[in-house]
Amino acid sequence: MDSIPVELRALTKRYGETVAVDGVDLTVRTGDVYGYLGPNGAGKTTSLRMMLGLITPTAGDVRLFGEDPVADPVAALDGGDAPARIGEVLDTVELSDRAKDRVGGYSHGMRQRLGIAAALVRDPRLLLLDEPTTGLDPGGMRDMRRLVRRLADQGITVLLSSHLMGEVEELCDRVAIVRSGRVVYEGSLAELLASTAGRYALRTTDDVRAAALAADRLGVTDVRFADGGLTLCADDEAVTALSIALGEAGIGIAALVPRTATLEELFFRMTEGDAAPAPEQARREGVLR
Repeated sequence: MDSIPVELRALTKRYGETVAVDGVDLTVRTGDVYGYLGPNGAGKTTSLRMMLGLITPTAGDVRLFGEDPVADPVAALDGGDAPARIGEVLDTVELSDRAKDRVGGYSHGMRQRLGIAAALVRDPRLLLLDEPTTGLDPGGMRDMRRLVRRLADQGITVLLSSHLMGEVEELCDRVAIVRSGRVVYEGSLAELLASTAGRYALRTTDDVRAAALAADRLGVTDVRFADGGLTLCADDEAVTALSIALGEAGIGIAALVPRTATLEELFFRMTEGDAAPAPEQARREGVLR
């Protein structure tokens, strides 16, 4: 019962010359709501299928609670006693009042929740959810997020694959970000977001002159035009000096506020462009530096 829910080590899947998953390492710990993120074609679904033992890795290892799902695809990873739990799980997914109705009359959101109920009926310790809010309206998405949070609060470990960064920020405590089959970040979501500390948003009466002045200041880096003004990186001392310099130059400051990057911004920086940082570099340099 104390085994780690999910461990992947050097997990690799090739289809001929195509490498779909390239040496993925990650660890999902007991109680995690873990986000598995990447653009289309990054290898997320292939990884999930290998975790479930549906396809065989070319190389590397998968362990679910210490068991190999390929070598032992019928390993018991749940609590059994399914018939006795039907009423309980329908209540959990808020379908008790529709228990006697035909599934054909269910909305898309209700069918999504019914699918989760089918997984919950055997009292699992781990849920793998691949894009659980796909096709849902805003109300259905909200209900699904609440359900995932409730399940996590009940002690179920959740591995969640999603394209919706706001959803991941709301639900997940740890994440892996993959690009072209490789992990470019794996670890705490809070630490990833905190790695962007030291970035500021600046709006002035003359942003062009302000940008030129900021770019020449010692300790001010990565000055960009964005969001109707400027963004820049600086420590507290450099920001104070820049404020004084702007005033002396006759440039009025409309706003100068700390600005932590969103997960969506970090995701695009790490998965787009000519090259994504290696995992060690992403951790060491805080993605942005």
